[in-house]
Amino acid sequence: MIRYACLALSVLAGSACAASVPLSACDTPSFTTLLQPGGPASAARAVWLDRRLARWPGMAREGRFRLYHSPGGTIAATTGAPVRGAAGAIELDLFTGEVPAVAAQRFRHVEPGPVLAVREADLARLPQLHREQLVLVRETASGIVLAATRLQSAGGLDDLYSAARDVPALGATPTARGTAFRLWAPTARNVAVCVYDTGSSRARAVHPLDVDTASGVWSVQVPKDLSSRYYRYVVDVVADGVGLVRNFVTDPYSVSLTTDSKRSYIADLASPALKPRGWDAHRSPDTVKAQTDMSVYELHVRDFSRDDPSVPLHKRGKYAAFGETASHGMRHLRALAQAGLTDIHLLPVYDIASVPEKDCVVPRAQGAPDSGEQQALVMKTAHADCYNWGYDPYHYNAPEGSYASDAQDGARRIVEFREMVMHLHRAGLRVGLDVVYNHTFIAGQNEKSVLDRIVPGYYHRLDENGAIARSTCCDNTATENTMMARLMIDSAELWAKHYRIDSFRFDLMGHQPRAAMEELGARVDRAAGRHVQLIGEGWNFGEVANGARFVQASQLSLNGSGIGTFSDRARDAARGGGAGDGGEAVVKQQGYINGLVYDPNALAGTRPRSDLLRSADMVRIGLAGTLRSYRLTTFDDTTRRLEDIPYGDQPAGYASQPGEVVNYIENHDNQTLYDANALKLPLATSTAERARVQVLGLAINAFSQGVAYYHAGVDILRSKSLDRNSFNSGDAFNRLDWTYRTNHFGSGLPPAPDNAKDWPLFQPLLANPALRPTPADIAFTRDAFRDLLKIRASSTLFRMRTASEVAERLRFFNVGSQQEPIVIAAHLDGRGYPGAGFAGLRYFINVDKTAHVVSDPQAVGKRLRLHPVHRASTAADKRAVDAAFDSGTGGFRIPARTAVVFIEE
Repeated sequence: MIRYACLALSVLAGSACAASVPLSACDTPSFTTLLQPGGPASAARAVWLDRRLARWPGMAREGRFRLYHSPGGTIAATTGAPVRGAAGAIELDLFTGEVPAVAAQRFRHVEPGPVLAVREADLARLPQLHREQLVLVRETASGIVLAATRLQSAGGLDDLYSAARDVPALGATPTARGTAFRLWAPTARNVAVCVYDTGSSRARAVHPLDVDTASGVWSVQVPKDLSSRYYRYVVDVVADGVGLVRNFVTDPYSVSLTTDSKRSYIADLASPALKPRGWDAHRSPDTVKAQTDMSVYELHVRDFSRDDPSVPLHKRGKYAAFGETASHGMRHLRALAQAGLTDIHLLPVYDIASVPEKDCVVPRAQGAPDSGEQQALVMKTAHADCYNWGYDPYHYNAPEGSYASDAQDGARRIVEFREMVMHLHRAGLRVGLDVVYNHTFIAGQNEKSVLDRIVPGYYHRLDENGAIARSTCCDNTATENTMMARLMIDSAELWAKHYRIDSFRFDLMGHQPRAAMEELGARVDRAAGRHVQLIGEGWNFGEVANGARFVQASQLSLNGSGIGTFSDRARDAARGGGAGDGGEAVVKQQGYINGLVYDPNALAGTRPRSDLLRSADMVRIGLAGTLRSYRLTTFDDTTRRLEDIPYGDQPAGYASQPGEVVNYIENHDNQTLYDANALKLPLATSTAERARVQVLGLAINAFSQGVAYYHAGVDILRSKSLDRNSFNSGDAFNRLDWTYRTNHFGSGLPPAPDNAKDWPLFQPLLANPALRPTPADIAFTRDAFRDLLKIRASSTLFRMRTASEVAERLRFFNVGSQQEPIVIAAHLDGRGYPGAGFAGLRYFINVDKTAHVVSDPQAVGKRLRLHPVHRASTAADKRAVDAAFDSGTGGFRIPARTAVVFIEE
């Protein structure tokens, strides 16, 4: 609800517009008040390059250039008429010199056009002018408008207010001496803070803030410790297309909030009152000596316990569920840790905008396995239910309230989040967070917009017309801008320092500058007093693709940084096809593990043997850590560096060190591996064999150099009923069963928005009971995965630290044009290598339905035997013990659909 309260222009023209905020205003139910209506929204085609210079792309140079300003946002600049509604203007001159190198580099994406300069005499006026509406006009000598545009402000604000980068402790900082409030709002005309005793009480006080003209930071020191109180800011600012508004807005630096984020919570995170017993003394497990030691399990807080009957009802789907040490879910996690899993990565747990924290709906979806009724009900309540993956950032520094026992109490989510971290650490698991600094849930003058209602047009990346870019799906943030980068870095530092977070996964990290990510890594390590691992999605797309705006934190641009990126090379080769496949392609495009060439399904047709050979080589590339410098003999009998092997229009090898690659076969995005195989394996494949194919995919991950990354439930054949994008598909399509009775295949047709076009393909599969695995199939996969974790943990040869070590010690055999392409075979030389545990290892992955023999001439005369995990009485895969080695010939017989390791002692 927007309340209108128009003020006279004569009042607005003053330098302290509406400076007095009455206490009663703090209790308004609206999130914004219109103080002065403005003109219609207009494009921002010109760009401030720094405090003095601006470029207007594509504009003619003839005429007079003037910068008009209005404190009420009332400018009307119509072509063919004089400017109306302005309070004044300054002249800009055509600039004929060289644009400073820093500005030229930063704005290299801006198209050519005249560069205009503010006159020396007017430079001191710029801070005040940025607090008004600014319109750049090219006009005739008589003042008739030839063209007009707004200006994109980030370059100018970053230069004018460069001191803001070093202002300490933005947000609310309570101490025994008083409470400081600091908010960066350089374009605001006035700022105040409303203080409340509770999350729902009337305001007890309102305090005006003063601005520091060097930094643009507004601040006030209240002479009282306001810990456990609540607050929100009142920001008077000009918003394009609206006018002068009074925004009631929460703090971007909120450390906690009340229900549905209506008010920010004041807290000192170092306060003993916010620490569970033992918090200060407890430590993270010391299981990761190098980034390649990481074996990660990606988990959603609600998925973990929502359907676990061993968890008390009031704790299901909550942080508190991780404290139920005897629950089915916690027993599962402890077993994984004991087998060698090192990290839990939690899907977003910062404050999420898309999940109601009060009275959220829990639809009871039921129906036939191939029915559309379930998805219809889920979609009907999708925006009101308790579920979302959480890639909808609202407040980056505060824990999500829907996972707390009481969202109304700002302290509870802090304490319960810390308790969750402690319980996972005590289970032997480090804790990582999935963080989403590349976009916000929404922007503009929307109620759940925070950043854009404080400094309009600054925090988001803009296109050539000044509209917010949305290539990430949502409103893209601009971490190339100083204060957005600072927010990201400050936020990560807070989580590492105050919540003992051990690692971070960055969503769409390629939309962030490498420089910002490297600064973040250094800051986080200093704050934590230890190394905190950084990995992320390095996809190269959108308005920043190919370094258009900056050197990205993307796959091809992070060499030498130590930051890991997810590799799609072996993932796509193993699964088949790509994430964007639709129609018959989701079935036809088989992968290495599910039948490409050697076991075609009904739609696959005849594929050449060369397709299988190329796919096998791509799997080997993944096993070699996707390293640029590694040399591989490929199917055409040439030996090439991996960076010289094409992967579409990119090099197949892109990492400079093994720690810079993250290997995975399944994560929260796209269909689960079980569902992909349900589509691609021949229909007659039994569920027992489907379980074996699942394990083959897991083995590729386990044997690969680099970080091993697994999706929660991949080890129990998790299905999402063929849903390719379950971010908002509710509990019904995201369930986990830690009793191992079902994998939930056949929970109905997946939700229509991302799947309806393929329902005709999906429906008969979901209706087919022969595709639903038995409890025995699930138990086999569970135990086989744990065996793979044990094997990976048994030797650093699967986790080598450097590219030179991989080059020296990893050798593939059964390669080239005469290979048996359905068997991957490799030797790892352990002689003299710390932690190797064995003189050597040879691993094999046979994806075929029949056994095969492959030979290694270098194994002739060796004494090799199966890995101790395979020989143990508890070993899951009884077929693996049929693997055999003939020392006289160097031949290895590998059973059908089996991954196996031989050791040399």
